[in-house]
Amino acid sequence: MRCFETRGPVDPQKNYVVSRIRETTDFINRIKDGRYVVIFAPRQTGKTTFFRQALQRLTEEVDTYFPIQLDFQIYSNVSIRDFYGYLFEDICREIHNVFKKYNSEPTEELKQYLETANVSDHISMMRFFEQLMYLLKDKQIVLIIDEFDGIPTDALSDFLYSLRQTYITRTLDRSPYSLGIIGVKSITQLNYDRSISPFNIQDDFNLPNFTLEQVHELLFQYTEESGQAFEGEVIEMIHRQTGGQPFLVNRFGQILTEELDIPKTDTILMEHFLLAHTQIIQEGNINIQHLITNIRRDPSFKTILMHISSYENGLNFNPYDEQINELVTYGVIAKGTDNQCRIVNPIYQQCILQAFRPLLNGLEHEYHPEETEIEDYITSDGYIDFEQLLDNFQDFITRVGFRILQVPDSPQEFIGQELLYAYLDQFVRIVRCVMFLEAQTGRGRMDLIVFHQNQKYIVETKIWEGEKRYRTGKKQLLKYMKLENTKEGYYIVFDHRENPNPLSETETMGDLKLRSYVIPILQIPPSSVVSK
Repeated sequence: MRCFETRGPVDPQKNYVVSRIRETTDFINRIKDGRYVVIFAPRQTGKTTFFRQALQRLTEEVDTYFPIQLDFQIYSNVSIRDFYGYLFEDICREIHNVFKKYNSEPTEELKQYLETANVSDHISMMRFFEQLMYLLKDKQIVLIIDEFDGIPTDALSDFLYSLRQTYITRTLDRSPYSLGIIGVKSITQLNYDRSISPFNIQDDFNLPNFTLEQVHELLFQYTEESGQAFEGEVIEMIHRQTGGQPFLVNRFGQILTEELDIPKTDTILMEHFLLAHTQIIQEGNINIQHLITNIRRDPSFKTILMHISSYENGLNFNPYDEQINELVTYGVIAKGTDNQCRIVNPIYQQCILQAFRPLLNGLEHEYHPEETEIEDYITSDGYIDFEQLLDNFQDFITRVGFRILQVPDSPQEFIGQELLYAYLDQFVRIVRCVMFLEAQTGRGRMDLIVFHQNQKYIVETKIWEGEKRYRTGKKQLLKYMKLENTKEGYYIVFDHRENPNPLSETETMGDLKLRSYVIPILQIPPSSVVSK
């Protein structure tokens, strides 16, 4: 039986694979049109698997194409001359591999040419491909370069100019006829001298994350082979929490089908999903490690990411801003349909919150009054008294006063949300329930979902942006509660105004209960407080 794969390119003979028929057809059509296509996307998004599938399908449909696949990953620290020398060796090896794959042999003339030819710079590379096209006769060369970011910096400009010169000949017998460049950084980002791009003929190709239908397709392959089904809500939650990110989707598959020891006769349920979600958040897998390493590169990333999460007016997606470009390259943010920045999935957002949160904020022992025990927040029938829990949080902010502004490494603008997350995180760990972030249904919303005893509690947080938005937010949350079939919802707005208006109120709509809070974040400097 096949398995889910997270350790590299996917092999359809061994692994479950999303077909991506629409995307593959688009890519193949561009190759047939002779385009020079570039695919730039974050690591572990399935780029290598995708283009290998596309080339396999292309050569099965049409036998006039000759695909040469290269990988530049290990070239970055070699000299220009060595780069072209290794490149030539790799091309020759791939030519022989293509002939071997199709159970044929190169002509004697081609064999002799490959033994005597020499590629030492970009010009000799152009001449080599021209002659190669002639010797392959009726074949059109498709050159695919994976991990293009590895090209030596000094070789980049001339290499691209050569490819551009080939492209603009606009003839059917040009060589290579079509080109695919795959990498993490865009051509603009690789063009370190910031001069005019030598590759202004590129055809950008967007490789999106899996759709909900594609996640269904992937998981259903497992069900067909094993007989074990996934509950529909589980599939939807996997897609919502991962945003369709290929590594994370497959990691869920691994945990649910291999690591939790669920009997194959049992359906995979939400209770299993919650266990898998907790494991992904806590295990620090390679995908999450890369994410955290990258967002720590620049201290300003914290402010940007928290602003995206916290403010309804959002952050405009500016493709010319270097910090936004970096976060896109790292796979952390993307452009939303409203042209605003968005964090690509709730799992990343939760990991970001944990990474930026101080290990100790100095207030942990003051979360609850001395006479209060955690059990006091559990009702006699075993459920969480969430209203009492959050009433205490409101009181906690009042009790500690200006000291909340002294929490280390925390911008005052977002301290309320950081403390709420830390407060609830401590609680759910003690009572052994599950908390995670939900997909944002509106800009500036951070929805915390707590599962306990088959009950779901929604806690939405925002920063105060006016009375109108406060009221609108309540209506949105009530609508969301109905959609999620949840009876209890909690709405917390942190107020940073100089003259805040503290508030707590409860509203009901049928059998729905909404508890709302406006919690001031003290703006008076500590010295002023002491002087009074």
